[in-house]
Amino acid sequence: MIKLAWVLGFTAMLALPAGIASAAEPNAPAAPAAPPAAATADTSAADKALHDTIAGLDTQVFDAFNRCTDPKQLKRYSDYFSSDVEFYHDIGGVSWTRESMIAQTRAGACGKIRRELIPGTVKVRPIKNYGALETGQHRFCQVKTGQCDGISDFLLIWRQQADHWEVGRVISYGHVDNQP
Repeated sequence: MIKLAWVLGFTAMLALPAGIASAAEPNAPAAPAAPPAAATADTSAADKALHDTIAGLDTQVFDAFNRCTDPKQLKRYSDYFSSDVEFYHDIGGVSWTRESMIAQTRAGACGKIRRELIPGTVKVRPIKNYGALETGQHRFCQVKTGQCDGISDFLLIWRQQADHWEVGRVISYGHVDNQP
């Protein structure tokens, strides 16, 4: 089985812009010069604003998830996802619609587990003319015992339509047991 990290890394290598040399191409032209400081500052401010927006949305989504025994919170959680959301889980399989994903959440998570974000792991990247890609790590803990079962990586594809953001794709992968 091909590991997702390898596939993503390989895909990223294929997408290197022209002009960026690799170690395997010693005669390739040098990388372009760094952008002027003002452009870097503007980009950093935009990246920070996007990060703060998506991180805030992540908090809202999983606040609703963690309280989904309340039908209003389950509805709130549901509203963050597109109707045709695709949810890929390396252990649980695939859900192809919001309806299916919410049914699985209601049956398997509500009142049973809560999500905890691993502090400092969220990274957000813009997707031109679409939205953003969010990655990070989280763990899920048993509500009754407080025991956390393990850590996993996640990737969310956020789509922006005017001032509204929704998740269209979710990948939850790399599930491992907690280390003592």
